[in-house]
Amino acid sequence: MKRSPIESTLRWHTLPSETIFSHLNATPAGLTGVEAVQRLAEYGPNELQAAHRISPWMLLFEQFKNVLIIILLVATALSAFLGHGTEAIAIAVIVLFAVLLGFVQEYRAERAIEALRQLAAPTATVLRDNEEVELPARDLVPGDVTLLRAGDKVPADVRLTEVVNLQIEEAALTGESIPVEKHAALIPGDDLALGDRKNMGYAGTTATYGRGRGVVVATGMNTQFGKIAQMLQSVETGKTPLQENLDKVGHKLARAAFVIVAIIVALGLFRGQPFIEMLIFGIALAVAVVPEALPAVVTISLALGVQRMVKRNALIRRLPAVETLGSTSVICSDKTGTLTKDEMTARKIFVAGQVLEVSGAGYEPSGQFSRNGSTAEPSSALKLLLQGAALASDAHIVHSEADGRWHVKGDPTEGALVVAAAKAGLHKANLDTQFPRVNEIPFTSETKRMTTLHKGPEGAVAYSKGAPEIILDSCVRQLTAEGEKALDAASREAILELARQMASEALRVLAVASRAGGTLETAEHDMTFLGLVGMIDPPRPEAKAAIQTCEQAGIKVVMITGDHPLTAQAVARELGLLKNGRVVTGVELAALSDADFEREVENIEVYARVSPAHKLRVVTALQKNGYIVAMTGDGVNDAPALKKADIGIAMGITGTDVTKEAAAMTLTDDNFASIVAAVEEGRGVFGNIKKYLMYLLSSNIGEIGLMFGATLLGLPLPLTAVQILYVNLATDGLPALALSVDPREADIMHRKPRNPRTGIFTRPIVTLMVVGGLWSALVNLGLFAWALNSGRSLEEAITMTFVLLVLIQFFKAYNFRSDRHSVLNRPFANKWLNWAILWEVMLLVLIIYVPFLHNAFGTYALPLVDWVIVILLALTISPVLELAKWMERHGWFGKLM
Repeated sequence: MKRSPIESTLRWHTLPSETIFSHLNATPAGLTGVEAVQRLAEYGPNELQAAHRISPWMLLFEQFKNVLIIILLVATALSAFLGHGTEAIAIAVIVLFAVLLGFVQEYRAERAIEALRQLAAPTATVLRDNEEVELPARDLVPGDVTLLRAGDKVPADVRLTEVVNLQIEEAALTGESIPVEKHAALIPGDDLALGDRKNMGYAGTTATYGRGRGVVVATGMNTQFGKIAQMLQSVETGKTPLQENLDKVGHKLARAAFVIVAIIVALGLFRGQPFIEMLIFGIALAVAVVPEALPAVVTISLALGVQRMVKRNALIRRLPAVETLGSTSVICSDKTGTLTKDEMTARKIFVAGQVLEVSGAGYEPSGQFSRNGSTAEPSSALKLLLQGAALASDAHIVHSEADGRWHVKGDPTEGALVVAAAKAGLHKANLDTQFPRVNEIPFTSETKRMTTLHKGPEGAVAYSKGAPEIILDSCVRQLTAEGEKALDAASREAILELARQMASEALRVLAVASRAGGTLETAEHDMTFLGLVGMIDPPRPEAKAAIQTCEQAGIKVVMITGDHPLTAQAVARELGLLKNGRVVTGVELAALSDADFEREVENIEVYARVSPAHKLRVVTALQKNGYIVAMTGDGVNDAPALKKADIGIAMGITGTDVTKEAAAMTLTDDNFASIVAAVEEGRGVFGNIKKYLMYLLSSNIGEIGLMFGATLLGLPLPLTAVQILYVNLATDGLPALALSVDPREADIMHRKPRNPRTGIFTRPIVTLMVVGGLWSALVNLGLFAWALNSGRSLEEAITMTFVLLVLIQFFKAYNFRSDRHSVLNRPFANKWLNWAILWEVMLLVLIIYVPFLHNAFGTYALPLVDWVIVILLALTISPVLELAKWMERHGWFGKLM
């Protein structure tokens, strides 16, 4: 890609048209074909360049850098080398499963640039050799003069030179919820936000009204879209808290396995046991220490969490994002379309001396009018006002069978007026039939009004809507409850003051007037003032409750928007999001140093008029302060911040492909409340992974403690290598998998976010693991020593110890369903755990009593008295763990440590 130094340094919105053409060595008549070809070679095509991609083979290789995977591969090779084919195959299958799933997820993760390229306009109308021609958008070059009409996608960054009522929809780029009126005059101020540069058109935005022309000043990667693409390429995405925790677990387990196994094997050799026997035993013990199923269980837990979240309207693209949600401590939410409906709605109406509230949100034509909290039936004055507002509008609303929602066809502001009229029983189609339009004076940015002339049952009538001060200048009368009266200076000033007050509440205010009789030339004179309508893009009804739930769960919600500060502040206050914090604009943010901003970021609750780079800076500052950040958004402007955030959340309905590809999660219903459900699932998934680790490592501590204790006491080895592998691969396997789908604990959303830096091994977890493991080791070691001294054979003593170890682990599985609540709290709620234990008990009975399995497993058919002894000893683990939980809940271990 080639870059022009001019494009990177000039502030095009601050320059007059003549200067711009001079800088670009171009003319208002456009370029010649020859010049265009030369510039295409100089600047490169007008398209976004894909970043360098990692090859699939490299992605696959990356999966093998996980420490646990490496340990398991070594164990697989050693097992296969020593003839333990069954164990080697089992471990290899688990490793392959985890590696392939990780590869598939990462292979799909880096497609945001491709989606961004699809947003580029396919064709553009330009002047070449002083003639209008339609060209592929990729052939545009700086200096080209392009023509824009309603419905056209802006093909490149353009400095507008001629404008006729041009409005451009820039929500995807700036977050502005309504189309922006454009003009061609220069605008001073180098640091203006994109949304305030009203003489510019940006690539990827869409003209919705009027027409215009402009000179291309930036193409390809030099456009604002291109800068976003560059940010997407340069954003670093770190490891999730879960990945970091698992790496730590892997390193700790590897070191523990090496040291303990080496000691036990060395002691065995010192006591004169055969080298090969001790080597096989050492490998079996090493495999027991390392939880082979950990990557698979984690993947299964996350995958099942993903399935549950789909049912709750959240689609996950990257599995680890499920767990990250559970750690989320800040949600940075875009306003337009996320916290609000992205549907302009009439909220307040001033008519006949009274201020009315309008209920309902969005384009659904249902709602009521109220005054001072009491429902008010639509008066004749109100109906006349809304009739005029609807007739002087071109928009109409339609109901979609596809999604069951109402949509506006035309300008969103006019849509709000049409919906308000429908709430009063005045439907646009019926009004157009009753009062057919015969002429009109269209809206312009200079006149700031639109007037239409209609043929009614009582003759001609004109209606006008527009800026309050403009409409009032045309009026000589006003509509009151008693009828029409003269509009004096005091009434005029009172109406303007009310309009200013409504505007201060972030309402967009329009005035409506009418005139009976007359012609198009006289329609805008001697009019009657009908009233004011205040509109806003309203908050989603469910967003306020969702924010309260987030606060209850210890999650801070921050609004980040490209919209006006007043609008952002009003919406934030209504949602309960803005309380004691600050509202900061993009210009104010740019003036702060990184150090100052990192100090101030704690107190800022609303960011307004921000650019994509600002959003990225906000996310980065919060992360530096130790927060786990979720960023929601729907526009192209959100994509870099979505990718940088610990978890990016895109909107599925209104969101662009770019945000969906950059995000880790997409809300299929665009409902902020679905985030709460996703957080709940994330917390549940991590809780289940924690239960699995607690159960498995406690069992491993018991096994290692048993073997180590027997070796130190000079006793024979209490378990065979095959028994250790069976306990590890079979007995630990199914119950552990069942714990990974354990139902969520009831109080999970009443807890503060888990600090990911504390890791999985918190004090309660370590306490229960160690207590459970040590008690298991002591009880098994005591039973083994007693059985040998009671005259039982070595085979019977080993079998009793083997059965006791397995049964203790079964009881542990139920105890470890919670690290804080009693085992008696819904003990059998996990049906999968019940079935897993039942299955494992059946296998255990077969191993003990089927003769041909005795040699393979080194077991002995136990008499009834042995079973009674073993079961009674196994039951002791439950009260021990319950006592440990009680002491932990009451802070005893904290006092002891």
